[in-house]
Amino acid sequence: MQISKVAMTAIILASFSGFSVFATEQGQQRRDARDTRQDTRQDSRQDKRQCVVGNDQSNQDCRQDKHESKQDGRQEARDIKY
Repeated sequence: MQISKVAMTAIILASFSGFSVFATEQGQQRRDARDTRQDTRQDSRQDKRQCVVGNDQSNQDCRQDKHESKQDGRQEARDIKY
């Protein structure tokens, strides 16, 4: 039993099409995770600026709040990506 070249080509192309759909979905997840991290970074900067200007807390506490905000954003990005 011999498989024709056309049938073999069709099988090969079908196997690659499944991979490209997965790669596209994975790429979208990476972009969403990156956007989440960038938004978190910007929000953390603004929160720290407001904290320092408002003299609500010590500078160390403001830095710690920013650090925790960024860590939360990173975890959210990991949840999106994986």
